[in-house]
Amino acid sequence: MSKQKRKKKQSNFILPFCITLTFVVLIGLFCVFSYLWIVTDATPHHSNFQLTKEQIPEEEQVQEIIGQNEKYADILQDEEYMVDNNIYAKEAMSEDCITISFAGDILFDPNYSVMATLLQNGGHISNGIMPEVIAEMQSADIMMLNNEFPYTNRGTPTAGKQFTFRAAPAAVSNLQDLGVDIVSLANNHAYDYGEEGFVDTLQTLQDAGIPYVGAGANEEEALKPVYYIMNNMKIAFVSATQIEKGDYPDTKGATADSPGVFRCWNAEKLLQVVEEAEANSDFVIVYIHWGTENQKDTDWAQNEQAPQIVAAGADLIIGDHPHILQKIDVIDGVPIIYSLGNFWFNSKTIDTGIVKVTLDEEGLQRYQFIPCLQSGCKTTLLTGTEKERVLNEMRAMSGNVQIDSEGYVTW
Repeated sequence: MSKQKRKKKQSNFILPFCITLTFVVLIGLFCVFSYLWIVTDATPHHSNFQLTKEQIPEEEQVQEIIGQNEKYADILQDEEYMVDNNIYAKEAMSEDCITISFAGDILFDPNYSVMATLLQNGGHISNGIMPEVIAEMQSADIMMLNNEFPYTNRGTPTAGKQFTFRAAPAAVSNLQDLGVDIVSLANNHAYDYGEEGFVDTLQTLQDAGIPYVGAGANEEEALKPVYYIMNNMKIAFVSATQIEKGDYPDTKGATADSPGVFRCWNAEKLLQVVEEAEANSDFVIVYIHWGTENQKDTDWAQNEQAPQIVAAGADLIIGDHPHILQKIDVIDGVPIIYSLGNFWFNSKTIDTGIVKVTLDEEGLQRYQFIPCLQSGCKTTLLTGTEKERVLNEMRAMSGNVQIDSEGYVTW
């Protein structure tokens, strides 16, 4: 066959082949797109575009919160005012109520038993505070405890003080893992590493986004309450410390131009702050560091200040410092637990617990004491006979209230 004929035959073959291939590809693409169109159309559109809570733009969150809190819409739209007055907005888990939980003293110093043991066992806080306790803490709309140490790598320990504590600033992540929303710094260990350690603590908590109360860069800041707006309510948190008792404490009280804690050995300023908080909120919580260490009975200073704080406008009083549980009482309809004791603080076997309250616009609706145990450098949630044992201890101390089998307190 000649070269010319072979070329012609090849040309006649190539053209139909290309046309056929193109047609097959187009048919294939058509089938693929048809399939995708059918599958996509059959899928509910909201599943492709539904945003999680974390993905909702900030402005939409703000508008949603304002819509839920019409009573405080003006405040919620004034960001500068909120910052200046320690006001935070948060969505409650329920539209019908707000739950607030409280625990006692906590310590993250790696040179002391609880944290040292934790670090030997993987380092995650759930190896020290058991997962069921953490779940209970995280279930609250607001969780508060006493942060009884500074976060710092600087400063020097207070001379002559038997126990001085501190933790590296990175340890603040434990609070976040626990679901803690606010801490009290009004205690006798916040200043253990001097002014440097104290101001590092304030900065560490600010950087972590965890509000603190009962301490500040000056007296004005230390005395200022923290407020939360939720479910059309404004809730005030006030915190102060009687400890150490006397005029020259190791833990410095804040002054007009120096940092420190809110001291209330003389109760005058505390009562003024509570009165102002009562005038500017719907519910006032006072978290106070008082009492005598390892003494079940309340001391004279607790007994003197409690009715004064109630008369000034407190709706709930939570106490700590004695390292053990003290009684639940009620004064003029206001419940008081005088000491929540250690929550996760040392290696001793000590009864402890969580107080969980439920609020609505009518005020306090439920008050529950949830028994826990600090033992072997772990804090566990109690059940069965051990739970009943602790409830019986609280009943024996708390003659003016009734405590049922689930720890609900009535009066």
